[in-house]
Amino acid sequence: MKIDLTGRTAIVTGSTASIGRATAEGLARANASVIINGRTQARVNEALRQMREILPGSDIAGIAADLSTAESVSAFVAQVPDADILVNKVGTAFLRDCDGLQDIVAIPDEDWLTLFQLNVMSGVRMSRHYLPGMVERSWGRVVSSAASPR
Repeated sequence: MKIDLTGRTAIVTGSTASIGRATAEGLARANASVIINGRTQARVNEALRQMREILPGSDIAGIAADLSTAESVSAFVAQVPDADILVNKVGTAFLRDCDGLQDIVAIPDEDWLTLFQLNVMSGVRMSRHYLPGMVERSWGRVVSSAASPR
């Protein structure tokens, strides 16, 4: 099956590595204009370099932003105001110590709130911005996936 997303803009959060990166590459192979995202400019730059090498001629750009805050999401959407496809992949499961999983009773509320802001609220905020435009244009896709352990 050949999927052609020519003329569509896709955003994949948390896409400098792993499943998010593979998703972004797949969308680029389908001819979408792809915006990748990572927390640091260095990670975004390296992922862009690698992806452009693998997929020459693809329209791939990147934005460094920690999407766990409303302010960062606002800055992100100011740079890319519209999208046809949003893949909310950013997330973490950093509840590990050097010996394995942390004891659930030892994890402070602040750590749980940090996880919630990144894993849940980033997707809510991004969807809240992009979904109305998709509905207005009568075309769009939002995919949200759970965090994967590091």
